Amino acid sequence: MVAPTAGGFGAWLVERMHGTGTDASELAQRLGVTRALVEAWLDNRSEPSPDHLVLLRRLLAHDSDTGRDIGNHTEDRGRPERAPIVWYHRPAHDDGGRELGNAAAFAFEADLEVLAREATQNSLDERDRRNDLPVRVRYTLHELSGDTLARFRTAIRWHDLRPHYEAAAAQDQKVGRVISAGLRELLERDRLVLLRVDDYNANGLTGDDYEDGRFAAVVRRQLESRKSDAAAGGSYGLGKATLWATSRLGLVLMNSTLSEPHEGRTRRRLIGRLDLPWREVDGRRYAGPAWLGRPDDDADNAEVVRSWWADEETVESLHLTREGDEPGTSFLIVGAHDVASLAGAGQDGDADADDDEDSLERMHHRLVRALGRNFWAAMTAGGEKQPLLEASVRTLRNGVEHLGEERVDPQVHQPARSRALRAFLSGTTVDRLTESGQVALTTVPLKVPERDGVAGTAGEHRAILLVTDATDADGRINRVTAMRGNRMTVKTSWVPGLPVGTNPFQAVLLAGRAAGEDAPFAAEAEEFLRASEPPEHNKWGQTEELRMRYSPSAHRRIGSLTSETNKAVHELVALPKEKRPAGTSKVKNRLKISEKSTRRAAGAPTPPALDELAAVINPSGAWCVTAEVKVPSGGQPWRMNPVAKLEVRSGPRPVVAWAELVAVRNCEVTDGVLHFPPGTRRAVFRGVTDVSTHPVRAALTGLVVELQENKGGAA
Repeated sequence: MVAPTAGGFGAWLVERMHGTGTDASELAQRLGVTRALVEAWLDNRSEPSPDHLVLLRRLLAHDSDTGRDIGNHTEDRGRPERAPIVWYHRPAHDDGGRELGNAAAFAFEADLEVLAREATQNSLDERDRRNDLPVRVRYTLHELSGDTLARFRTAIRWHDLRPHYEAAAAQDQKVGRVISAGLRELLERDRLVLLRVDDYNANGLTGDDYEDGRFAAVVRRQLESRKSDAAAGGSYGLGKATLWATSRLGLVLMNSTLSEPHEGRTRRRLIGRLDLPWREVDGRRYAGPAWLGRPDDDADNAEVVRSWWADEETVESLHLTREGDEPGTSFLIVGAHDVASLAGAGQDGDADADDDEDSLERMHHRLVRALGRNFWAAMTAGGEKQPLLEASVRTLRNGVEHLGEERVDPQVHQPARSRALRAFLSGTTVDRLTESGQVALTTVPLKVPERDGVAGTAGEHRAILLVTDATDADGRINRVTAMRGNRMTVKTSWVPGLPVGTNPFQAVLLAGRAAGEDAPFAAEAEEFLRASEPPEHNKWGQTEELRMRYSPSAHRRIGSLTSETNKAVHELVALPKEKRPAGTSKVKNRLKISEKSTRRAAGAPTPPALDELAAVINPSGAWCVTAEVKVPSGGQPWRMNPVAKLEVRSGPRPVVAWAELVAVRNCEVTDGVLHFPPGTRRAVFRGVTDVSTHPVRAALTGLVVELQENKGGAA
């Protein structure tokens, strides 16, 4: 490869070291010089002696060297066979305007859960629909240090980037401070975390480098989503910004295998994009973004670069090697960090080496949990229907496996909800719950308004509501989880007004195309709900698009959908008095709220008290209790211990342990203690007694429940 005319000897040496896979330490060792001297050559602070030039020619020789003497590195004696890979930094605006960061990146926190949600949603939207196979998404955390890091720095032309980073870090503003922290991690601690997001069976970055298409939408443009499918999760073109927001260095590299050829090729289409604030370097001002690519001879500006078709060695040196030939894209986030994970390392933000190890593991587990929480439905199969998504997470250190690949299993993360969806897909739902493990199905109306004044776009859509009994692993009980066509969780809401004694449940609302392509007005409902989502896609409500495309009052249809959904849930889970099984009244007669009171000092606040109690004996012989607590006014928080005792014919009442204690409403449970936050007036908790602590079978006893102050009283 011929040396470039710009950048001096250092630029030529960087290119040559990259082409031969040689880092600064290795080159210094082979030349018998110090690494500091090699870095001085790379920085153009000095040039090698004639003897060293001879050695360099020999050590860095390459078949593509033609028509250039290494000693005349600044002379262009003919056009190279292949232009070098370089960084192009966009020049500053002539009118003096300055952007001190990518505004799109500020729409989201640099949080791994947000990244997992947005990046996976984009992969799900880009699933190759020419087949029925799921899109496969893999997250790979990779910590680099030592020689492995040095080789990677050479591969990304670090010596070209460093002055730009230092200029950005010197600015006293938010992006500059983030860049400064990233530089300290890289240079002082010799550590860099990469996070790679691979998708397979996806479309890939198809299209021209500059004209309309997926490539330009992701690499060149802001606020352009290019989502042609109405069922797509994204619609604002903001989600991709989370990739750069998660990088402390604002750097993302991409390698794409295309689902349709571009320039007659499909494999190893590479590009890099850097997002920095406005800066001045060596007397020249730059606008912000920069791209790593091959100079485009056809561009009006000779410095502009475009994507290139890389060889396998280049891809490997950039840690972008893909497995197999399936179409899709690999995004490499350079200098990945997680605000939530770092916060857990210590309040001062200065984590030691041990904290770094824990942080890497926390990042791994947070990714797994985020995928399980947001995409359990997309990963659920049923009947003959395949899942839409498969996802996994793995962690490496210097190329060696640190945490094995962990495939996200929806039945582990959301057992009840995935059971409900699986029953719907398999056609095994029932009209009403009569046994544990069943899934009840009903429909809920959504009156879709007319769109853009187009006749025929208004009508009644019937969303699918699924209800099943809850399990501990599902998290908070008595919730409705709503989604549309791409089956990503949009929102989870609590069902108000449930009667005491309601069996714990989970509900799933499938709206739009998620209800089935043959559901009435499915496509219209899909588009309506998509327009009602904010950039985070985490709720349905009033948005500017909804107001403009439908009407200012269109959001009221969503309020009606919520009301109808809650009403339908009540009908499925609330047991009418006339249909209660025989013996219920007898069990009720054996329940007792203890009237035992504790002597209190004059003027002391009255503690919370049990107000209503309902219970059944389950098949295992345990008492299943639902209790409503009345909390006195006063505003202070309380800690209380619920105590279960068996009412026997004679002797003291035996105390039995709780096998399960769950907060239902307006309280929390920690280590068996109920916590009532300030301002709470009424709360509900649920408990199941431990049969192994019963001295007498529950069928032969009554049950007494007491609420006792935890040691310390009011918190």
